[in-house]
Amino acid sequence: MESAQALKLSRPSRLAGLVAFWRRLRRYPATLVGISIVLFFLLMAIFGPLVAPYRFSEQIPSDRLQPPSPKHWLGTDQYGRDILSRILVGSRDVYLIAGSGTALAVLMGLTVGLFSGYYGGLLDEIVMRLLDVLLAVPPLLLAMVLLGTVGPSRLNIVLIVGFLYIPMVGRVVRSVVLDLKTREFVEAAKLRGESALHIVFREILPNALPALAVEASMRFSYAIFLVASLGFLGLGVQPPAPDWGLMVGEARDWFAQARWILLFPAGAIAVLVIGVGFVSDGLRRILRPGGVSE
Repeated sequence: MESAQALKLSRPSRLAGLVAFWRRLRRYPATLVGISIVLFFLLMAIFGPLVAPYRFSEQIPSDRLQPPSPKHWLGTDQYGRDILSRILVGSRDVYLIAGSGTALAVLMGLTVGLFSGYYGGLLDEIVMRLLDVLLAVPPLLLAMVLLGTVGPSRLNIVLIVGFLYIPMVGRVVRSVVLDLKTREFVEAAKLRGESALHIVFREILPNALPALAVEASMRFSYAIFLVASLGFLGLGVQPPAPDWGLMVGEARDWFAQARWILLFPAGAIAVLVIGVGFVSDGLRRILRPGGVSE
């Protein structure tokens, strides 16, 4: 009976929180633009392969280097492949590879940051020094070394992207935990005799989620750019896959003759990264303490 009443009381409060969040969101037009961009590319990743006018690997020799036209809206490349179809199909890899790598980094970094920040002491010192070693090496350079060792594949790229961004996420979560574990509600949980796992996952984790959401969106934008950079260097997804970075890399030698081959995939990368950046900035503003209050 009490749980049913509590559920009824929680629903209006959640609805009020969502309404307040939406009102706050409307104050930041750039964030709404960013959300629209991210959702547009997400829909493109889901439905793009179904609506692409051509197969991404289909070569039409008679249509080589054709400029944008009603037949090929974004033109064709040096092999006669339709650029629009390749961009539509390639958007799925962007979300799957960069998104999965980001999710892996967030999950592992969250675990590391939670326990390192809560327990502190020697464990915290060892973990932080290991993360400092990883942070000392530029991500792109380390990714190139690792991919040169294990070989380029979708799975390897996801694992390497996740591995590279664990230190950033872990440090952000740790800094939040160091602040939260001194708060009154954590001390009250200790006085009640709650276990360390209960305190970490039921008291600290929910309060660390806003900062984690902002960091995750930032890491996603960096992951998109990193995956594209690896594709550009030939260390990412291999041909004939329609990876956007790979498309830009292949178009370098043809830029003088057919600028659209390079501009459209590069523009897609830039627009998506900017959109995710707008979302990240909006989350930072909205989810800060008191950010959704009226």
